[in-house]
Amino acid sequence: MQFVKAEESAESNIFNRLDERKHALMQSGMDVINLSIGTPDFAPDRHVMEAVSRASLDPKQYQYSLRETRALLDAVQSWYQRRYDVALADDEIMAVSGSQEGIAHVCFPFAGQNDLILVPDPGYPIFAFGPMMTGATVARYPLKAENNWVLDFADIPEHIADRAKAIVVSYPNNPTAAVADRAFYERLVHFAHEHHIIVIHDNAYSDLLLNGEQGMSFLSVPGAKEVGIEFNSLSKTYNLTGMRASFALGNRELIGRFRAFRSQIDYGMFYPIQAGAVAALTGPQDIVLRNRAGYMARRDALCGGLRRIGWQVPDAQGTMFVWAKIPEQFTSSIDFVIELMERTGVICVPGSSFGTQGEGYVRFALVVPPARMEEAVRRIDESGMLKG
Repeated sequence: MQFVKAEESAESNIFNRLDERKHALMQSGMDVINLSIGTPDFAPDRHVMEAVSRASLDPKQYQYSLRETRALLDAVQSWYQRRYDVALADDEIMAVSGSQEGIAHVCFPFAGQNDLILVPDPGYPIFAFGPMMTGATVARYPLKAENNWVLDFADIPEHIADRAKAIVVSYPNNPTAAVADRAFYERLVHFAHEHHIIVIHDNAYSDLLLNGEQGMSFLSVPGAKEVGIEFNSLSKTYNLTGMRASFALGNRELIGRFRAFRSQIDYGMFYPIQAGAVAALTGPQDIVLRNRAGYMARRDALCGGLRRIGWQVPDAQGTMFVWAKIPEQFTSSIDFVIELMERTGVICVPGSSFGTQGEGYVRFALVVPPARMEEAVRRIDESGMLKG
């Protein structure tokens, strides 16, 4: 068989390989603590589930939706005005089937062979795979520990910046849990204007800052709408990952061209999902604070516990993840993850699966209660893996 070239770069998904080994360990009787995949275990609010349920009982809701309902547009506009002080027109909003789907396809309207797209390293894999599917070339800009994993624009050579068609940026950052400030976004907008680059910003975790601050929108920076869009999601903020309710927001020309492209592959967001999204955005918002407090408690149990036993893991600043440098006696993040799984039943993700700059690190997902985090710390301590 012959396959398209882009597929050659899609190695066996590390999450699938870890899952296969997890099942083998469970079948052998081991109690596994799976901290690999970022799927929230917190429940959605009942009023959101009821809104989806009510809409699902109406047979008219099963037709093609094609576009966003007036109620959904109003809800998104109110959300962005209230939460980020950003005004959005109808043609600056488009629903997508999760940020991952949106980011996978967003480059198709403007990129192809001989185009260059800048993506972060380390970075979530779809940031690179999406542009690669268009035939574009991907150039990976480094995120470095000494810069707290925030892009230093000086690390992008001038000739690369001048050639680039777009740049993908994501803060709070998955996998590094880093947070960028407003000054960074101001520099990003200036950089994009200077080099005529489209900005694609992933803003899925702006309500999961774990340092007591409020996350922001890239679009709140003057001039941002002129150069790019951002994706925002209800998945982690409202515990609705399976609902796949996300939005592309910002530059109206890019949104319009993206909508025209997606009309060839999609018929719009299912009406009951739109109803659930409206309920989430317009209903009580205390779930946001509950989630943040819950993830902070889990972070403190894991990071504080690991530091207590000698593994100097910094507190995550944002997202629902922890980014940890592997103990110095290990040289491979994959080898460390496999040994950790075999000896303790604790599963995390090797940093190398997020890019070459991620080698030497692992990512933990904050998806179990503090007591299970403490159990994970106890097993790691008793395994002796930190003692060399």
